Amino acid sequence: MSLPNILSPKAVLEIVGSRLPGQMVLPARPRLKSKPSLPSRIAVIGNYLPRHCGIATFTTDLCEAISAEYGTARLMALPVNDTEQGYDYPARVRWSLAQDDPSSYQQAAEFLNFNNIDMVCLQHEYGIFGGPAGSHILQLLRGLKMPVVTTLHTVLREPNPDQLMVMQEIAELSDRLIVMSQLSRQMLQEIFSVPGSKIDMVPHGVPDLPFLDPNFFKDRFGVEGKAVLLTFGLLSPNKGIENVIQALPQILSKHKNVVYMVAGATHPHILRREGDHYRESLKALAKEVGVESQVIFHNRFASPEEMAEFIGAADIYITPYRHEAQVVSGTLAYALGAGKAIISTPYWHAIELLDDRRGALVPFENSEAIAQKTIELLDTPAIRHAMRKRAYVYARAMTWKTVAQGYMESFSRVRNDRMETPRVQFSARTTEKSLDQLPTLNLDHVNALTDDTGMLQHAIFTIPNRAEGYATDDNARALIFTVLLEQLGIEQFAQAEAVNPDWPFRYLAFLEHAFNPEKKRFRNFLGYGHQWTEEQGSEDSHGRALWALGTVLARSTNRGLRGAAGRLFEFSLSSIVEFHSPRAWAYALLGIQEYLHSYPGDRDAQRIRLALAQRLLDLYDAVRRTPWKWFEDVVAYGNARLPQAMLLVGSACADDRMVSAGLESLDWLMEQQRCETNGHFVPIGSQGFYRQGGEKARFDQQPIEAAGAVSACLQAYLITGDSRWRKEAWSAFNWFLGDNDLQLSLYDSVTGGCRDGLHPDRANENQGAESTLSFLMALLEMRALQQSEPKEILS
Repeated sequence: MSLPNILSPKAVLEIVGSRLPGQMVLPARPRLKSKPSLPSRIAVIGNYLPRHCGIATFTTDLCEAISAEYGTARLMALPVNDTEQGYDYPARVRWSLAQDDPSSYQQAAEFLNFNNIDMVCLQHEYGIFGGPAGSHILQLLRGLKMPVVTTLHTVLREPNPDQLMVMQEIAELSDRLIVMSQLSRQMLQEIFSVPGSKIDMVPHGVPDLPFLDPNFFKDRFGVEGKAVLLTFGLLSPNKGIENVIQALPQILSKHKNVVYMVAGATHPHILRREGDHYRESLKALAKEVGVESQVIFHNRFASPEEMAEFIGAADIYITPYRHEAQVVSGTLAYALGAGKAIISTPYWHAIELLDDRRGALVPFENSEAIAQKTIELLDTPAIRHAMRKRAYVYARAMTWKTVAQGYMESFSRVRNDRMETPRVQFSARTTEKSLDQLPTLNLDHVNALTDDTGMLQHAIFTIPNRAEGYATDDNARALIFTVLLEQLGIEQFAQAEAVNPDWPFRYLAFLEHAFNPEKKRFRNFLGYGHQWTEEQGSEDSHGRALWALGTVLARSTNRGLRGAAGRLFEFSLSSIVEFHSPRAWAYALLGIQEYLHSYPGDRDAQRIRLALAQRLLDLYDAVRRTPWKWFEDVVAYGNARLPQAMLLVGSACADDRMVSAGLESLDWLMEQQRCETNGHFVPIGSQGFYRQGGEKARFDQQPIEAAGAVSACLQAYLITGDSRWRKEAWSAFNWFLGDNDLQLSLYDSVTGGCRDGLHPDRANENQGAESTLSFLMALLEMRALQQSEPKEILS
């Protein structure tokens, strides 16, 4: 048999990426330091229109802005209901929380988790959630598996113990906090001990309104020719409107054409608790001071369009609030965005927004100061208009379009941070893990994925995904697993009766059907309708098939299986010498060496083994340099199988150079796949891999890497007897059990399946064939180690 020289040290080697559900197989590309991808499935938790409150207006506007700017198809809102009947929400609202029902918050967390939400954005105000200081929201946050960015609408300078506890835990459970004032940032750091690096400043959004003359809108409200003062928003006693009414007689003595419009419904909670007493008291006061005809009440909750008209009609906007402790005022922000002349008391948000003469500040509870400042602005149109212009120009950075971009930048920062520094969620921190223990074998999911044709390759959660069909890759793995299971002794397992004796025959029959005798190659992908999607599959799938066939010939006791496997092995072996993929060489070597254990005299198999092993060794020698001790310029996927093949063949052939290369490269690989902080196993991520001189991709982490590491380390332990390799094998196996970046178990003890890997923020809950078989093969290898060492194995 002629063996062509495939390897050239300067050859450009194609690196084929690990197959993921629903993805094409593409060449790996360098990992670039590009802008992180934006989340596509966002849930915003906060009140929503038509509920009458400022948070509802803000949340609705924010959702509309993000949707308009990014076209987010999967943007949903989860408001809180303060009444049993709830509200007539629009379609964007997918779930509503019952304010005082703790179970509603837990259910909402489950709903968000199984809907695969990428990002949760919480709009926080103490009063809109149930429990002491709104503590019910903590139950929702604790249960989430995805990142959380929280917008703080209230930050208190003197919180009570409950408020302090709630805010500190929200800060801990959130990836980032968004505030709308610099004072909020300062208080978070000084009072609540939140690191400044965790806080983003994004202003309160405002509509992008034109800079218009107020007279344009006045006829809408019957105030043509009048100088209009306006206070807007939900009425409550802390608004201080009585101070403007008391200032009106003095103002009217100078400007008789002034009217004061008070626009907005009474706050619903005030209305339910006290009725409309505050509004009636304001009317009575207006009558008492003789300005009843100059005070106009618009008792309704205005739509965003009508709100713009109200504010547009104002010559001077007044926020006479009575207390300083307000870090956000949406109505003040809206007035600034419309370019209004503004008079305000010096509450915290007003001090910041109206700085640099963008408005005028007057003392609290001082109607005399309100009157004097109003008269001054009405007397001097030039000063008033200059104030308007400064306000309008400043607020261009506050338009909802810009705010939406600010939120997306914060979301992107979270995703980037999760890629670089994984964050363990609350639920994972509180879940007990069974490390350094071998779980009981559970074959339920193998049974679920296997039908009369073979093993289906993917699952949606735990349900077989028939639309994705079958793959030679997975049926080869399944065949290896069933043969290992037979060799280890099915009867020792508690689930022995669950083993279907037909499984290995089905998997081998699939490989037989996959083989294309004209091409002498295995096809890989078979649709559920039993139509092949290609004439020949990847080189890697061919190598895996040879590995499976060799395993049957070496380990199975069934003569029928061995006969069929031997025939197919003979037909398919010669093609491997033409391949360029180092992983295909490695997979094939694992199978050839298995075969030669039973048939050591096959000279053709010996020649091919030597040729492939020499190629791997030459490749290693050509690329290896300090400190890069690897076979290629990229550490990609299925990595540990390369040194494993070197170790297996080198040991069988008594080739010290191969064994040395295998040990050195495996040692280097395991060092690269170790957490710098905690020492746990961290497989090279599939989102970019690890190119020499580049960044190491941390995610997505795949079970195939952990399984390969277990096998290779056990092979190193078998050869050297060094217990260090046994510990490395345990470290890789513990990755499945939760000793990983996210402290999440990939193995599902209920189904016996394995989740499809780790994303930066969660586990992939789909339990496909590759992942499940990777875990089960590793489990059997660790079980075999226990059998060979009767004493307790220490990890």
